[in-house]
Amino acid sequence: MSTARNLTFGEVEEGQELPPLEYPVTATTVVLGAIASRDWRPMHHDRDFAINRNGTRDIFINTPTNAAWFQRFVTDWTGPKGRLGRMKFKMKIPVFPGDTMTLSGRVARKSVDPAGCCWIHLDLAVSVGDKVNTECQARFALPADADDNPWQRHGDRWQP
Repeated sequence: MSTARNLTFGEVEEGQELPPLEYPVTATTVVLGAIASRDWRPMHHDRDFAINRNGTRDIFINTPTNAAWFQRFVTDWTGPKGRLGRMKFKMKIPVFPGDTMTLSGRVARKSVDPAGCCWIHLDLAVSVGDKVNTECQARFALPADADDNPWQRHGDRWQP
Protein backbone atom coordinates (compact mmCIF):
# COMPACT_ATOMS: atom_id res chain seq x y z
CA MET A 1 0.00 0.00 0.00
CA SER A 2 1.38 3.40 -1.00
CA THR A 3 1.71 6.09 1.63
CA ALA A 4 2.62 8.77 -0.95
CA ARG A 5 0.60 11.93 -0.81
CA ASN A 6 -1.72 12.48 -3.77
CA LEU A 7 -3.13 15.97 -3.57
CA THR A 8 -6.44 16.45 -5.39
CA PHE A 9 -7.77 19.57 -7.08
CA GLY A 10 -10.43 20.14 -4.40
CA GLU A 11 -7.78 20.28 -1.66
CA VAL A 12 -6.08 23.30 -3.20
CA GLU A 13 -7.19 26.93 -2.83
CA GLU A 14 -6.17 30.00 -4.79
CA GLY A 15 -3.66 31.99 -2.77
CA GLN A 16 -2.49 28.87 -0.90
CA GLU A 17 1.21 28.88 -0.03
CA LEU A 18 3.33 25.81 -0.69
CA PRO A 19 5.55 24.71 2.19
CA PRO A 20 9.04 26.11 1.50
CA LEU A 21 11.96 23.84 0.71
CA GLU A 22 15.46 24.83 1.86
CA TYR A 23 18.49 23.15 0.35
CA PRO A 24 22.17 23.83 1.08
CA VAL A 25 23.96 23.96 -2.29
CA THR A 26 27.38 22.35 -2.58
CA ALA A 27 29.81 22.08 -5.48
CA THR A 28 28.59 18.49 -5.84
CA THR A 29 25.00 19.74 -6.22
CA VAL A 30 26.07 22.05 -9.05
CA VAL A 31 28.30 19.54 -10.85
CA LEU A 32 25.85 16.64 -10.60
CA GLY A 33 23.09 18.82 -12.03
CA ALA A 34 25.30 19.76 -14.96
CA ILE A 35 26.30 16.13 -15.55
CA ALA A 36 22.70 14.89 -15.35
CA SER A 37 21.65 17.43 -17.98
CA ARG A 38 24.75 16.82 -20.14
CA ASP A 39 25.79 20.43 -19.80
CA TRP A 40 29.56 20.36 -20.27
CA ARG A 41 30.02 24.13 -20.22
CA PRO A 42 32.88 24.80 -17.83
CA MET A 43 31.14 27.46 -15.74
CA HIS A 44 29.14 24.62 -14.14
CA HIS A 45 32.11 22.46 -13.10
CA ASP A 46 35.39 24.42 -13.44
CA ARG A 47 35.78 26.93 -10.63
CA ASP A 48 38.84 28.62 -12.20
CA PHE A 49 36.96 29.13 -15.49
CA ALA A 50 33.84 30.42 -13.72
CA ILE A 51 35.82 32.98 -11.72
CA ASN A 52 38.52 34.04 -14.18
CA ARG A 53 36.70 33.75 -17.52
CA ASN A 54 33.06 34.36 -16.54
CA GLY A 55 33.68 36.81 -13.71
CA THR A 56 31.38 34.96 -11.29
CA ARG A 57 32.28 34.09 -7.73
CA ASP A 58 32.14 30.31 -8.33
CA ILE A 59 30.52 27.59 -10.45
CA PHE A 60 26.73 27.92 -10.53
CA ILE A 61 23.53 25.93 -11.08
CA ASN A 62 22.53 25.61 -14.74
CA THR A 63 19.14 26.12 -16.38
CA PRO A 64 18.00 22.46 -16.54
CA THR A 65 18.92 21.98 -12.88
CA ASN A 66 16.80 25.01 -11.96
CA ALA A 67 13.89 23.43 -13.86
CA ALA A 68 14.42 20.12 -12.08
CA TRP A 69 14.38 21.81 -8.66
CA PHE A 70 11.10 23.55 -9.46
CA GLN A 71 9.52 20.30 -10.60
CA ARG A 72 10.79 18.42 -7.54
CA PHE A 73 9.52 21.19 -5.26
CA VAL A 74 6.01 21.03 -6.67
CA THR A 75 5.76 17.24 -6.90
CA ASP A 76 7.03 16.89 -3.31
CA TRP A 77 3.89 18.86 -2.44
CA THR A 78 1.39 17.33 -4.89
CA GLY A 79 2.59 13.74 -4.79
CA PRO A 80 3.41 11.58 -7.81
CA LYS A 81 0.13 12.25 -9.63
CA GLY A 82 0.96 15.97 -10.02
CA ARG A 83 2.00 16.40 -13.67
CA LEU A 84 3.85 19.37 -15.12
CA GLY A 85 2.11 20.96 -18.07
CA ARG A 86 4.17 24.10 -18.65
CA MET A 87 6.88 26.08 -16.96
CA LYS A 88 8.69 29.29 -17.70
CA PHE A 89 11.24 30.97 -15.53
CA LYS A 90 13.68 33.84 -15.41
CA MET A 91 17.08 33.33 -13.82
CA LYS A 92 18.19 36.68 -12.39
CA ILE A 93 21.02 35.80 -9.98
CA PRO A 94 23.10 32.59 -10.06
CA VAL A 95 22.96 30.07 -7.22
CA PHE A 96 26.44 29.09 -6.03
CA PRO A 97 27.97 26.46 -3.74
CA GLY A 98 27.66 27.67 -0.16
CA ASP A 99 24.24 29.23 -0.82
CA THR A 100 21.16 27.88 0.89
CA MET A 101 18.43 28.11 -1.71
CA THR A 102 14.83 28.34 -0.61
CA LEU A 103 12.07 27.32 -3.00
CA SER A 104 8.71 28.94 -2.34
CA GLY A 105 5.42 29.25 -4.13
CA ARG A 106 1.73 29.94 -4.09
CA VAL A 107 -1.31 28.92 -6.09
CA ALA A 108 -2.12 31.86 -8.37
CA ARG A 109 -5.30 30.31 -9.78
CA LYS A 110 -7.15 27.10 -10.56
CA SER A 111 -8.86 26.08 -13.79
CA VAL A 112 -10.46 23.11 -15.52
CA ASP A 113 -9.98 22.71 -19.27
CA PRO A 114 -12.69 21.48 -21.71
CA ALA A 115 -11.32 17.91 -21.47
CA GLY A 116 -11.88 17.97 -17.69
CA CYS A 117 -8.21 18.23 -16.73
CA CYS A 118 -7.75 20.13 -13.46
CA TRP A 119 -4.95 22.72 -13.47
CA ILE A 120 -3.22 24.77 -10.81
CA HIS A 121 -1.23 27.80 -11.91
CA LEU A 122 1.69 28.51 -9.61
CA ASP A 123 4.00 31.45 -8.92
CA LEU A 124 7.30 29.99 -7.73
CA ALA A 125 10.71 31.33 -6.74
CA VAL A 126 14.21 30.30 -5.75
CA SER A 127 15.68 32.72 -3.22
CA VAL A 128 18.96 32.98 -1.39
CA GLY A 129 18.54 35.05 1.73
CA ASP A 130 16.17 37.91 0.94
CA LYS A 131 16.95 38.01 -2.81
CA VAL A 132 14.87 36.24 -5.46
CA ASN A 133 17.33 34.48 -7.74
CA THR A 134 14.82 32.86 -10.11
CA GLU A 135 11.13 33.57 -10.75
CA CYS A 136 8.91 30.86 -12.21
CA GLN A 137 5.35 30.39 -13.42
CA ALA A 138 4.18 26.80 -13.77
CA ARG A 139 1.01 24.94 -14.67
CA PHE A 140 0.48 21.53 -13.08
CA ALA A 141 -2.34 19.06 -13.56
CA LEU A 142 -3.83 17.53 -10.42
CA PRO A 143 -6.23 14.62 -10.07
CA ALA A 144 -9.87 15.70 -9.87
CA ASP A 145 -10.40 13.00 -7.23
CA ALA A 146 -8.77 9.83 -5.89
CA ASP A 147 -9.71 7.87 -9.05
CA ASP A 148 -8.25 10.40 -11.52
CA ASN A 149 -4.64 10.40 -12.72
CA PRO A 150 -3.32 13.16 -15.03
CA TRP A 151 -0.50 10.81 -16.14
CA GLN A 152 -3.13 8.66 -17.88
CA ARG A 153 -4.26 11.56 -20.08
CA HIS A 154 -3.10 11.50 -23.71
CA GLY A 155 -4.05 13.08 -27.03
CA ASP A 156 -7.07 15.40 -26.83
CA ARG A 157 -7.38 14.71 -23.10
CA TRP A 158 -3.90 16.21 -22.45
CA GLN A 159 -3.51 19.85 -23.51
CA PRO A 160 -0.68 21.27 -21.41
